[in-house]
Order: sequence, then structure tokens, then C-alpha cells
Amino acid sequence: MAGHSKFKNIMHRKGAQDKKRSKLFSKLSKEITVAAKVGGADPDGNPRLRLAVQNARAQSMPKDNIERAIKKADSSDTENYEEIRYEGYGPGGVAVIVEALTDNRNRTASTVRATFSKNGGSLGETGSVAFMFDRVGEIQYSAGAGDPETVLEAAIEAGADDVQSDEEGHTIICAFEDLGEVSKALESALGEAASVNPVWRPQTSTPVDEEKAGTLMKLIDALEDDDDIQNVYANFEIDDQVMERLSAA
Repeated sequence: MAGHSKFKNIMHRKGAQDKKRSKLFSKLSKEITVAAKVGGADPDGNPRLRLAVQNARAQSMPKDNIERAIKKADSSDTENYEEIRYEGYGPGGVAVIVEALTDNRNRTASTVRATFSKNGGSLGETGSVAFMFDRVGEIQYSAGAGDPETVLEAAIEAGADDVQSDEEGHTIICAFEDLGEVSKALESALGEAASVNPVWRPQTSTPVDEEKAGTLMKLIDALEDDDDIQNVYANFEIDDQVMERLSAA
């Protein structure tokens, strides 16, 4: 029985990973299609599409899927997606920014509002928390891209503003409007990045206790699980030991 139970557990975990991967590919495809529709199907002449394709490749998205997503932009059947930003507060007063790509504004607004309410948060007006974040470019490399000093030198040369390195990899921050140029320069020096994205970076963080942290993680997970939601940003700070306990639960 133990072997059977273990096998079921492995299959369940694999199923969850497959589902997560499928959802990620769906969101990457949507971003590629929207980028191609807005700026054209040539990545060389469309910086947003070039970044979207680069991120898809970094997540091992098949070439056929990428090409299909680009071609979809020319189809008359393609939904007209609208980019919307929602802002609100999660448990413990944590500021949350939600970015959506949706073909139905009312549906998405209703879902986001309900998700905040169900998980101890409240949806606010546009601009209610964005002032607590900076809009910047974030470029991530794996640890194998080079040692911290090599990456720092390449980042300075490329015009980046900040570099954070640890055993897991390197995060390079640059001005939002310089993201395309900086990522291109870094690609020449370090190779293709693991991800290149415009992000909302918190100016300060809000400490959250264990009880609030559990509810906050449920809020973020529920938002990220929604097909209309592309990205979720929050300014929480959770103790490492608390995070380990929550992950193990």
C-alpha cells in the first residue's frame, strides 16, 4: 500500500506541475499574440515581441507554440485583449498590483474583486498603491552565467542600475525605458537571459506574521491561477522560517 500511495503522490505532483506549466505557456502565448498584434510580427522591429519570445524560450516553450502565437495575431478570430492594472491591499496591509490581459473587463474585475475579498484583502482604485512601487526593467540570469563580479561588470557596461547576486542566480535592474537596450547589451556579454521583464519593484516592504502570511499566499496563488492574470506584485516581507513552514504545509 505504501508503494501505491507513493506512486499516487508522485502522479498527483506531476499532474500539478503539468497543469502549472500549461498555464504558464498559455500566459506566455497570450503576451506574444498581443505584442505581435500591437507592434507587428517581426521580433527585430518589435521590442515587446522580442522580449516575449525570449521569455517563452527561457521557459522551454516549443518553437511551434511560439510561431502559432505570433500567427494568431493576424487571425480575424483572435480576441481583442485589453491590458488592465488592478491595485489593492492584501492581509496585513500588504500592497498588491495585479496586471491582466483580458477580453472581458467586467468578468476580470468581478473575479479580482471577489478573490481579494475572499482572502482577507480589498481592491482599491487605480493609483492607490502604485506610488509605493517603481516601474523598472528586471533581467534574470542563472548562476551559470558567470560569477558576481563578471555579471556586475557586464551590467555596469550595459547601463544597468543595480545587480543582486546569490547562489540561485543574478537579478539585474535597469530603468524601464532602457530595458530593451540593456538586455541586448547583456545578451552579447552573458548570453540569453532566463527572463527579461518590466516589473513593479516595491520601494519598501511590509512585514507579515505567519497567520497573515498564509492568507496572503492564498490570495496571490488564487490571483496567479486566473487565466486573465499575467502578473502579481506585492511588497510583503516574510521570515524565511515562516516561508519554509508555509511551503511544507
